[in-house]
Amino acid sequence: MMNNDDALILRAAHRSEASEIASISRLQIEHGLNWRWTPKRIKTLIADNQTTLVVASMNGVIEGFGSMQFMNTKSHLILLAVQPKSRRCGIGKAIVKWLEKACGDGVVERIWLEVRLSNQVARRFYEAQGYRFVRTIRKYYAKDEAAIVMEKLIKHAN
Repeated sequence: MMNNDDALILRAAHRSEASEIASISRLQIEHGLNWRWTPKRIKTLIADNQTTLVVASMNGVIEGFGSMQFMNTKSHLILLAVQPKSRRCGIGKAIVKWLEKACGDGVVERIWLEVRLSNQVARRFYEAQGYRFVRTIRKYYAKDEAAIVMEKLIKHAN
């Protein structure tokens, strides 16, 4: 739990943090699924010029992370996780805002993401950040787990 003395730091992830990020992904995002976001794959994300991976840390400890892939006028929010003890403290919101800002001014028109149909907490979180339901994809995840596609349209000041 954050207190007033804790300083949240948002910054680009380092390759040396890939194992820790992959472990958080495994426990917080991929539980019950085959492990896709391995340390090797996280290192690939970090090195990719079209993707950014941000970590949120307090007192030198990674409390959460998020990753966004940029594609012309749209972006894909690939991953977002916050450690359970640090949830409901604004960390997830701060990561999403950081990633949205990284989309640039006037270029990206929309951001989309997938979230498990069964993950009501995450769905409400994304709705609170301005993301809206687009469609359901049956059997998107392993077994019979469906995904909800959500999207946020970006408004640019002219």
